[in-house]
Amino acid sequence: MKAIRVHQFGGPEVLKYEEAPRPVPAADEVLIKVYATGMNPVDWKMRAGLAQSLFPIKLPFIPGWDVSGEIEEAGSNILIYKKGDEVYGRPDVTRDGAYAEYVAVKASQINFKPKSIDHDKAAAVPLAGLTAWQGLFDYGHLEEKQKVLIHAAAGGVGSYAVQLAKWKGAYVIGTSSEENIDFLFDLGADEAIDYKNEKFEDRLKDLDLVFDLIGGDTQERSLKVIKKGGRLITTVQPKYQEEAKAKGIHMEVFMTKSLPEELEQLANLIDSGKINPIVTRTFPLKDAAEAQKEMEKGHTRGKIVLTVV
Repeated sequence: MKAIRVHQFGGPEVLKYEEAPRPVPAADEVLIKVYATGMNPVDWKMRAGLAQSLFPIKLPFIPGWDVSGEIEEAGSNILIYKKGDEVYGRPDVTRDGAYAEYVAVKASQINFKPKSIDHDKAAAVPLAGLTAWQGLFDYGHLEEKQKVLIHAAAGGVGSYAVQLAKWKGAYVIGTSSEENIDFLFDLGADEAIDYKNEKFEDRLKDLDLVFDLIGGDTQERSLKVIKKGGRLITTVQPKYQEEAKAKGIHMEVFMTKSLPEELEQLANLIDSGKINPIVTRTFPLKDAAEAQKEMEKGHTRGKIVLTVV
């Protein structure tokens, strides 16, 4: 099969489009014919060797931990899926991913893809959508009428978080650059703050939740706008836990889990028109290096997707 493989850590130029062995699914796995794979920051961090402490993987490896496609083969223990079923999900980050024509995935990490969208859009959902869901609801405990601030709200995770928080009935505030302010309102945000020209802590106070996708100084300043008993949930290093504790704020970091029941909930929301995956650009698989260069700029609105079929 054709695949993108990394034989040594480095820049985008180490992504090689070449022949690779087609994986054989284990008894608890399925083999997916890949139609599209969504791109995420973990892709280039793994390629650069910056995530080995968290996700150790042996060279050579195939990146890509978002997938949408159809079942080519089901392992002997799999009863729910059959050849031809359209599925999507987030494969295990510690093994070969979906920058390939085929990927083997545990059946416990996928679900049936949303029916109302194509594979390109479906591939943009799993990792970012699950991260948004878990950050807001599993860890953030966001409820109707609560106030939430979402940092980097125009990005892959943030664009889902705005839509999900609004669906929940929360009051939603997002930070972004000026060119994305209108986009945040289109997603459903009640307020949008241009982080380059305004300090969010000068405008906001008494928030129930901050969903931090940035860290650093932004994380520290966020403690100023959360009410006592509120929460700061982050996907990056929580550096200010003592300060948070002193203010009566719960701070927690989490790592996204691939949960099929949450993939099903996301698919239902998409099919009912409650949330919409945002795909900014698509690239063919062979142009993965160019696509990762674009992603590394860090200003992508929504998601970038690689098309395979």
